[in-house]
Amino acid sequence: MSETEPEKKGWFARFRSRGTPAVETPKPAEPEVEKTEPVEPAVAAEPETQVALSPSEPVVRTAPQPETAPVEAVAEKEPEVEKPEVEKKGWLSRLRDGLAKSTKRVTESITGLFTKKKLDQETLNELEDALIQADLGVTVAARLVEKLGKERFGKEVTDEEVRGAFADDIAEILQPVAVPLAIDAARKPHVVLVVGVNGSGKTTTIAKLANLYRGEGRSVMLAAGDTFRAAAVEQLKVWGDRAGVPVVSKGTGADAAGLAYEALERARAEKTDVLLIDTAGRLHNKTNLMEELAKIVRVIRKLDPDAPHSCLLVLDATTGQNAHAQVETFKTMSPIDALVLTKLDGSAKGGVLVALAEKFKLPVVAIGVGEGIDDLRPFEARAFARGLMGLPA
Repeated sequence: MSETEPEKKGWFARFRSRGTPAVETPKPAEPEVEKTEPVEPAVAAEPETQVALSPSEPVVRTAPQPETAPVEAVAEKEPEVEKPEVEKKGWLSRLRDGLAKSTKRVTESITGLFTKKKLDQETLNELEDALIQADLGVTVAARLVEKLGKERFGKEVTDEEVRGAFADDIAEILQPVAVPLAIDAARKPHVVLVVGVNGSGKTTTIAKLANLYRGEGRSVMLAAGDTFRAAAVEQLKVWGDRAGVPVVSKGTGADAAGLAYEALERARAEKTDVLLIDTAGRLHNKTNLMEELAKIVRVIRKLDPDAPHSCLLVLDATTGQNAHAQVETFKTMSPIDALVLTKLDGSAKGGVLVALAEKFKLPVVAIGVGEGIDDLRPFEARAFARGLMGLPA
């Protein structure tokens, strides 16, 4: 990463001074929030999907369909209260720490292969297997090893040289997709529809994006559109309070499209810069979910024919190759513009991001490496590639 001028109290300054102990500053006590015990209804008791075209149109109900889980979904946890740190680490330091499990998985395999001094075909084959096991995918692994073989075959190499070569090639793959989400300032609001399976970190990602945009000086509003789960609504309210942004919500089982419509009306009236809309993620009933997402789009387009202006798919890094199936599934249901990858700090499968970039060519607008509200940042290709290979940025 190229050196930049330090920003006042910015994360680059914190990154360069991370070796200097910081004075602990206690955080003000947060107001207690009444916790609502999440109530997950049984599949058989799932609310019937509403297929009305707008809040004023008659509702046609369809019978619930049997559960067929095409991809994994992990129960989403309630947000934990952040604990004060003795020293607040810079973003690059947190990125390296967050990638520690993935880095260990890759680098230990590479280091263990170099008992020989010359790069031969047997070592190349083993390197390819190590990259595949680290979830970089067959295509990416073959591409990296083929290039290494052409440049270094029969030559003496060290494991650090191999990791450096791989990091450069991975950065080359990732650079075209390292595109931040562009917020159109002319739109009031810029509408962002956020989709993903339950448990992917979708709801917390919305709040973290809100915090990010607030830090840029933008006004933000949230719409709690996952009305199927009471826990999701309450969770977004907690995070909304933490980020200092208003949350438009209704009771459990309310019409998600109607709520999105009301949120857009309010955001337009208040000239809000960004409206982030949460959605349900119940892939056990794909047909109903598809109808719900389509209905949200139809209804908000009654107010803004171009909405949503962005559609983000949130993926959980711990699912590894299952993330491919999630992208394929959601692409059939909504116009996916970009990806957000979460929970990299809890996964040894961070290499899947490289495989996704190579296969789908979708922009990766942000990555998450922790539970803190500021642990989601715009994606940087070179920093990620070198962090994955255990090298300094």
